[in-house]
Parts: sequence; C-alpha cells; structure tokens
Amino acid sequence: MAQLAFIFGLLGNIVSFMVYLAPLPTFYSIYKKKSTEGFQSVPYVVGLFSAMLRIYYAFLKPDTTLRITINSVGCFFQTVYLCYYLFYAPRRARIQTAKLLALLVVMGFGSIILLTQLLSTGKTRARIVGWIGLVLSLCVFVAPLAIVRQVILTKSVEYMPFLPSFFLTLSAIMWFFYGFLRQDYNIAIPNILGFFFGILQMVLYLIYKNAKKAVEQKLPEIQNQVIVLEEHKLPELQEQVIEVVKLSALVRPEIVSVISAQLNNENGMVKKITEPSS
Repeated sequence: MAQLAFIFGLLGNIVSFMVYLAPLPTFYSIYKKKSTEGFQSVPYVVGLFSAMLRIYYAFLKPDTTLRITINSVGCFFQTVYLCYYLFYAPRRARIQTAKLLALLVVMGFGSIILLTQLLSTGKTRARIVGWIGLVLSLCVFVAPLAIVRQVILTKSVEYMPFLPSFFLTLSAIMWFFYGFLRQDYNIAIPNILGFFFGILQMVLYLIYKNAKKAVEQKLPEIQNQVIVLEEHKLPELQEQVIEVVKLSALVRPEIVSVISAQLNNENGMVKKITEPSS
C-alpha cells in the first residue's frame, strides 16, 4: 500500500509540475500584448497561499517529502507569475492583487502559523492545519469559477486555456489516490472537487472554443457591407452638396470657384477613407 501511494505521489509530482508550467502560454500572451487585459490574479494568489500551507502541513506529518518538493516548486512558480502579473497589470488590478496578497499570504498564513504554534501541539496541530488546508484546497479549485463565469458571459475561452484545466484534472486524480492510500483525507477529499471543476472547465472550453472564430469570420462580411453602403450613398451626398453650392451662387457668385476646388479635393479624400485598409 505504501509503495503504491509513493507511485501516485511521484506521478502527482510530475503532473503538478505540468500544472505549474501550463500558464506559460498565458503569460507569453501578456508579454506580447504588454497588458494583462481580462486575466485574473486570484487563482495565482490563492495557489501561492495554498502551496505555502501544504508545505507547513507536510512538515507536521511523517514521510511527506513528495508533498514538500512539489509545493516548494509551486511556491516558486506562483511567485514568478504574480511578479510578472503585477509588472504588466493596470494600476487598479495591481492594488487589488497587493491587497489580496497582504490578506492571505501575510496576515492569513502568518496568523495560522502563530495560532497553531501557540495553541496546539503534536497531532492536534497537524489535524487543525489539515482541516484548514482542506478548506483552502477547496478554495483553490473554486477560484477559477470567476474565469468560468467570464467564459459563459463572453462566450469566449480566450482567458481560460485548455492545458491548465487538463493538467489540473490529472493532478486531482493522482493526489486523490495518494491521499486515499495514505488514509489522509485532508488530501483526498479536496481533489474530488478538483476533478469535477477540471472536467467542467474542459467541457466549457469545447463548447465555446469556436465562438470567437465564428465572430471573426463574419467581420469581413460586415465591413464589406459598410463599404458598399458608403459608396452607394456617396453620389447622393455629392448631389446634395452641389445643390447647396448652386443656391449659394445665387447669393454670392464669387464663392463658387472656391467651393468647387474644395469639393474636388474632398472627393479624393472621401474615396480614400471609404476604401478598405489592407
């Protein structure tokens, strides 16, 4: 049983490492656009807090090297992502992210360590931290719901790449069996929810992945229709301007030559404006 748990733990390390690498395309997109646009920092803040808490819990339990290694890697990646996010985020998003970091990572994690060290000992301390970790692990899986809501509202998966959802689901499976075989239900139970949320995100991706392409395919047709309308209306507008000029000529004949010259110049400019850009 212990050997099988070790195998699932090792596989969990490998898959979880892929989970931490999965956001790289997202941050490459941020780098190219020099803006975070609609991306959210909440999953990375909650992920950092959860990884720190899991390391603390692992130190309170025997034979948890596999949990310490992968969560240390997780802390590193989440910190890098957050620094990158703060560099390209607008001022308002930076302030919100900084507040969330102060609330969870500084005050929250600091308070948990202080209170558990002062008010509990031994197995009781590990049990308390385990329950807190269970609740926060659930929050890690619930955090992407903000992105899920955005996908449903916008009918676009631009801000919910497929790879993180896929590796999240695999990771949840591996760590569920690891916790189940070690009879550590503080690890096993949250990964049940993680599995279902991962499946939900992949299903939404498959539903909405072609929605943006359909809109982009219709745009050229709409632009062509606008150009045709403009070209159709242009002669009518020119005739109206000519009639105004004729009426003006009855009152001030000397302005006819000036307006005619300006009208010829403007006709050339209008034609250029109505032409589709390449």
